[in-house]
Amino acid sequence: MDSKKKEKEKEKEKDVVVYEKDVDMAGASRGVWLVKVPKYISSRWDKCPGNITAGQLNIIKVQGQKPQVKLTLSEAIMCLQEKGEEPIPKEHGLIVSTITSQTLGVFSQNTTPASSNSPMETEKISFEGKVVQKLECRPTANASYMKLKRDCLIKAAQPTRIVKQLDRVVQSYKPISDHKHNKEFEEKKKAEGKKARDDKGKVMDMLFAAFEKHQYYNIKDLVKITNQPVTYLKEILKDVCVYNLKNPHKNMWELKPEYRHYKEEDKD
Repeated sequence: MDSKKKEKEKEKEKDVVVYEKDVDMAGASRGVWLVKVPKYISSRWDKCPGNITAGQLNIIKVQGQKPQVKLTLSEAIMCLQEKGEEPIPKEHGLIVSTITSQTLGVFSQNTTPASSNSPMETEKISFEGKVVQKLECRPTANASYMKLKRDCLIKAAQPTRIVKQLDRVVQSYKPISDHKHNKEFEEKKKAEGKKARDDKGKVMDMLFAAFEKHQYYNIKDLVKITNQPVTYLKEILKDVCVYNLKNPHKNMWELKPEYRHYKEEDKD
């Protein structure tokens, strides 16, 4: 038993990650760009391994005008096209905008694996640089791009559930799982159990004690006070109480006049 406990403790120690408190600020003076790219580019970049070129930036400076920035995807990214997937545009223009009212930064989290010197993994947070420009990636509106957008809109408009007409009698089928709120209600009902009927005199004593505190009650409050079944409680209430059908105490129970013992208010 002791050896098993030691093995479990060692496994727990392996899973422990140590976080360094200090943030590496070596890149505090570095300026970085925040680029917004379409979803089809980000999905391609997620698929590619880390040792290939994702793309190339071309910056054309014209005197008296803003520099023109273009993004050209690499051939390796273009070749990651799946079967049945439409080809994506290779060249995209980048619209440059400066940041004036915000201060944005880029942080990275690096993991150092465990070794003989340090048996636990370490996580280090570094400040990579301050965002100096925001760029928005826009593809060229050619026929290829329009076809890609049309296919994306068609896929998005397809319903997730389809009605299928059956041409024969289905002998068996798999029903859907029960809803969560139904399961919770059944579990709560089992936990509470069936409410047992107490003696009528005992229930009436509880009712009279409750009506000494307040003059009017609704049926839910009386069920909580007496812990009796609703049908059984209503039978007793009909004998000793009156059910109000008019405002201001509509749908409330009140003792019959012969059972009331309220103190009369002092008159000036």
